Amino acid sequence: MPPVSTDPVVATAYADLGDDEQAEALRPVAVAAAEEFGLDVVRLEVLLHSYNTTFDVGTADGGRYAMRVNTNSQSTGPEVLAQQAWQLAIAAETPVTVPVPRVTRDGDWCARRFSQALGREVLVTCASWLEGDDVGEPDPDQAHALGRAMAHLHIHAARWVMPRGGTMPVFDDPLFGDEDRLTGAPGLDEEQHEVLRRAHERAVDAFGHTVSAGPLVPLHADLHGGNLKWHEGRLAVFDFDDCGIGAPALDLAISTFYLRGDGSDAVESALRAGYAEVAPLPDVGPEAFEALVASRQLLLGNDLLGSTTAGLRERSGDYLVTTVDRLRHWLETGRFTRALPGG
Repeated sequence: MPPVSTDPVVATAYADLGDDEQAEALRPVAVAAAEEFGLDVVRLEVLLHSYNTTFDVGTADGGRYAMRVNTNSQSTGPEVLAQQAWQLAIAAETPVTVPVPRVTRDGDWCARRFSQALGREVLVTCASWLEGDDVGEPDPDQAHALGRAMAHLHIHAARWVMPRGGTMPVFDDPLFGDEDRLTGAPGLDEEQHEVLRRAHERAVDAFGHTVSAGPLVPLHADLHGGNLKWHEGRLAVFDFDDCGIGAPALDLAISTFYLRGDGSDAVESALRAGYAEVAPLPDVGPEAFEALVASRQLLLGNDLLGSTTAGLRERSGDYLVTTVDRLRHWLETGRFTRALPGG
């Protein structure tokens, strides 16, 4: 492995680039990784530069693949092994449509490449292409399909055996084990910091209750419209980068967080109805469930404060204030929503 650069100029230069420039700076990594995956590339286009960076890869034999450079992801090699192995098992053993992971020429689930732009090594994964548009904001039919898919994933996860050498993080706290950047974050007054403190305390308590009650199984932990495809009336699930071990109620709460944006209960009801058609809904009280929903806001606010992606970093200050406002409303009303009155 090439030595990791300690030159601050390298990191500073990347941080000062715009989103498009950052993505292009990662192209050499994608080109080198594609060779490791045995792909004869004729087209390589930036698909998305956000939390991580995904390239749309076309090959000489007419193949199409999604290749992701893990720019912000904290996943380790053993965690990628577990993520990809679970995806492969889901594709083979469940009715849930997922991308099929590709291994390198050496049989590894990821390529390890040194990025001159970032000044460090990054992990790169590759998987088959999924047809269809991203779901974005689900309608009731899509939410119903998501509920069914989630339940199938939980049933499969309960019997799936982690491969040797693989591991997943355990989600037993609201920040998923990440560094706490919210406490003492600049730009907030004393009252705003108190809101964050109280919200975190409530969320920690909810995690404690749900984790101790069990069972704990592998979760996708990021089932929202940006990680879902809809093609010819069928749902597909992708982006397993955030998966880990946790209570099934947490998966349901995370998806619910993203449905609480338009003030309508119809889509959320469809999600729960779809789940209940396949398996009993997770046994969690309404107060604890709302705390799990709200905990997603804590996690996202914390994540943006540490992002290297230009667009996300620029929004982190404003989003921190939004985080406080949403959490304050939850603490005052008992129900979390992203659609604040008058907002």
